[in-house]
Amino acid sequence: MDSRLNVPWLALRLGIGLTATLAGLDKFFNLLTNWSQYVSPLAVQMLPFSTTTFMGIVGIVELAVGIAVLTAWTRLGAYVASAWLILVAINLALAGYFDVAVRDVVMSIGAFTLARLTEVLHEVRVNSQLPTTNFQPLPTANSH
Repeated sequence: MDSRLNVPWLALRLGIGLTATLAGLDKFFNLLTNWSQYVSPLAVQMLPFSTTTFMGIVGIVELAVGIAVLTAWTRLGAYVASAWLILVAINLALAGYFDVAVRDVVMSIGAFTLARLTEVLHEVRVNSQLPTTNFQPLPTANSH
């Protein structure tokens, strides 16, 4: 496998993992923005609790996803991040924040790419550890 893929993989991993972690933490502090303003009116009507409580739950999910991406669960965390970001984008579009929704769709594509790239890199590492010396194919019925 081309070793030039390692730097893009690391960049995606750090970018997506740290962004999710930072956004998750900020759900509790609202230093970057007031996150509740981005909850669509439809979602607000459907919530059985306050938007503040909802943002706390969102923060916990984002923290978990960020930590997963940054640790041994990169592939799983990236797939979850990809799906999560699509759901966030739908909510943002319903709230009229189309510019931010588009950004989150692009981030979702990046997270999906990270998940797939992680799979490929893992397969290459596993396959490169297989012994290749003295390989003999199994005889078939037609080989006699």
